[in-house]
Amino acid sequence: MHTKELQYWKHHHSFGTDIKTSGERRTKCVIAVTFVMMVIEIVAGTVFGSMALLADGWHMGTHAAALSITVFAYIFARRHASNPRFSFGTGKVGALGGFASAIGLGIVALFVFGESITRLASPTIIRFDEAILVAIVGLLVNLTSAFILRDHHDHHVASEHHHDHNLRAAYLHVLADALTSLFAIFALVVGKYLGWVWMDPVMGLVGSMVIAHWSYGLIKDTSSVLLDAEVGKNKRESIREKIEGKNDDRISDLHIWRVGPKHLAAIVSVVTHEPKDADYYKTLLSDHSDLVHLTVEINRCPGGPH
Repeated sequence: MHTKELQYWKHHHSFGTDIKTSGERRTKCVIAVTFVMMVIEIVAGTVFGSMALLADGWHMGTHAAALSITVFAYIFARRHASNPRFSFGTGKVGALGGFASAIGLGIVALFVFGESITRLASPTIIRFDEAILVAIVGLLVNLTSAFILRDHHDHHVASEHHHDHNLRAAYLHVLADALTSLFAIFALVVGKYLGWVWMDPVMGLVGSMVIAHWSYGLIKDTSSVLLDAEVGKNKRESIREKIEGKNDDRISDLHIWRVGPKHLAAIVSVVTHEPKDADYYKTLLSDHSDLVHLTVEINRCPGGPH
């Protein structure tokens, strides 16, 4: 067989990761906004001698670093999309980036929790006016960033839906910052006018618990993709019904896993008394448009039908 003829049966394994997505562009935009805000706050904090501004400026720096993980994952997946070393492409790199970001969110939650406990035990003097101003500016910046990164799919977390986990991780990072800013504004206003200084660390504890909850959810979703455990029962049963609904064909082994945000691969082992060619079984599953890499193994069962 000539190489030219063989090309008919060959196919790529990039599964969309070779294209620059809107998620990558939006994340870069948010990093730029965050970096500019970081510089402004650090300069202002230095000039005006405000520790609150300086602290939030450096916090913005860590925020930009965390978002850089998202951009790195996009770039790495795109550059290595055609690399044959990755057997099924680089579709899982996004989930890996999301998993790393989820761990970062968890660390942030632990840090905020620990700092809040410390401040409950040893209250510190709060410069309310400056702190409120910083929290308001931070809230506006993070709400703008969340608007840029918004993804309607993020509100329907189910195993049968497709997600860009990398983009979702970036979205949760800015959402976590917006939430802590909102809690901070509430606590600082109450502390300033009612004298309830303890409200600031209490709101810190509440914020840390919410962030930890988001971190756990993202770790659960991304680890399912990384461990090939994301595809749910409905998809498996649908494939089984398509194959076993004809003649006496039975599936003896079925493996389904995600190779990209919108793409699945599967290995189907069929046992039958009346074997057909692989194209017959692939046609039965043709309505599963997300099933882009299908391998069919056909085994003849000896003896009569039963």
